[in-house]
Formats: sequence, C-alpha cells, structure tokens
Amino acid sequence: MTARRTLLKSLALLPLAGCTAAPTPDPTTTPTATSPTTIRHEALFELEKKYGARLGVYAAGVATIEHRADERFAFCSTFKGLATAAVLHRNPMAHLDTVITYSSSDLMKSSTITSRHVQTGMKLRDLCDAAVRYSDGTAGNLLLRELGGPGELTRYLRELGDVETRMDRIEPDITSAVPDDPRDTATPRSLGTDYQKIVLGDALEPEKRDFLKDLMERNTTGANRIRKGLPQDWRVADKTGTGDYGTLNDIAVAWPPNRAPILISIMSSKPAADAKYDEALIAEAAAYVAKTLI
Repeated sequence: MTARRTLLKSLALLPLAGCTAAPTPDPTTTPTATSPTTIRHEALFELEKKYGARLGVYAAGVATIEHRADERFAFCSTFKGLATAAVLHRNPMAHLDTVITYSSSDLMKSSTITSRHVQTGMKLRDLCDAAVRYSDGTAGNLLLRELGGPGELTRYLRELGDVETRMDRIEPDITSAVPDDPRDTATPRSLGTDYQKIVLGDALEPEKRDFLKDLMERNTTGANRIRKGLPQDWRVADKTGTGDYGTLNDIAVAWPPNRAPILISIMSSKPAADAKYDEALIAEAAAYVAKTLI
C-alpha cells in the first residue's frame, strides 16, 4: 500500500496534457500554418447547404480558421502561381527575358493571351503574367514545360515542405476535377501554406517574391471571389482556379490596413460534373473569414 500511495502522489505531480495555456499570437509576424483548431464554424456548414457544395477553408492571421482544411480538392489553375514561383526559384531574373516559342497546336480555349503571339513567341516574364493574371492555359502549360513537366512542380512543392499537393497532368486535363481522383489535388491547408511561403515568406528572393506578388495583386480573374467578400480598403493578391463539378478556388493573401497580412485559402466543389458555378460561395466564405479574424 505504501508503494501504491507513493506512485499516486508521483502521478499527481505530473503536468496534465493539454492544460498549458496557448501563447498569444504576435500580429507582427507572418501567420503560421500548423496550428489546428477545434472550433466548428457553423456559418461555413450553412454555406455548404445554401450552395449545395463542399467547401474547404484554411485562413491564418492572428488566429486560424479551418473547415475541411485537410480534405482534397482539385486545384485547377491555382497551380499557375506555384509554377511561376518554381520558375523564379530555379532561374536568375535575367532568364525571364528568354523568348519561349510554341505553335497553334499548343493553344486551348483559355489561351486568351498566348493566342495573340504564336508567330513571335513570348518572353518568359510575359508568360508568367499571362498565367497568373489571366489564367491563360497555354501559358501555364509552357511554364510547366520550362520546369520539365508536372512532376517537377511537385518536386518543387516538396522542397517547400508540402507533402500533400501533387501535380500529375497539364491543362485542360487538370480541370476534370473528378471526385475522389487524387491527381492534381491539394488541401486548403497545403495549397494555402505554399502561397504563404512564396508571397509572405522567404521561399523566394525578395526581387522574385515582389515580381510574383505584383502579378497576383493585379490578377484579373478574382473580382467576384475572395476580393468581393473583403472590405474595399484591403490589398489583395490572389490566384483563382476553376474546373468541372462546380469547382471554384481562390487562394489569397490580404493586407488589412495597419494590420498583419491574412492568408485565405478557399476551395470548393459540387457533386455533379455540370454543376453551375457560384462565385458568391467563395465571396461569402471570405467575408466570414474577414469578420472572424479582424
């Protein structure tokens, strides 16, 4: 009995797991992507019901919001910002003046910019611009070609520490977004964290990071998604993605006035291949993030 009492006293002195107070986030630092939350965000479940969609959200500022943050979604054209980052990372800035040639057989429906320059080719910097700001499909494929193929983009993401996102195909195949097909998918957390590292972190040299951030701030495809849900005086840099099954994505870094930046990663899909697109779903989710984190 004496031994039993001694053991019980010893156990009573041990710290209880999970009872340590969480540190207060520092608003001056870049948000981290590793702090899980157990909060159930009812408003996001209601948005899923309202639009008949599956919604994934990962947002990080002085706190985090997670809703299906570790479920897989087809990333579609959001890869283009990452491909641009990979090209920048692996080459000197002067390489952006290299002219890339291609043929009419490389063009597709979304080749709004590249279709104008088949005869002359385009500088790599202009392909980055077309891919990120206009989501030009041929430009995205040419960036992948410059890297050495989809697998090389996956390799770059592994170098960033992303073990989830995988790129297997090129446009337009990546937009098929078939449910449960793991090809060309990411999670809101993994994709958002990648963008956090290339836009806010030190994954790219300052000049290269500024080049990419400028393209994303002048993006032309996201007016009705995250940008629409945020206050008008917030700066926003984002990259959108769209595919079958009602797939709509938008990954953004937003700068509220006089506050630390916020990472907002929103992905979504619907059950039917020909489901209609509801950009308001993304905008309303972004509005919820802004209201909750500020």
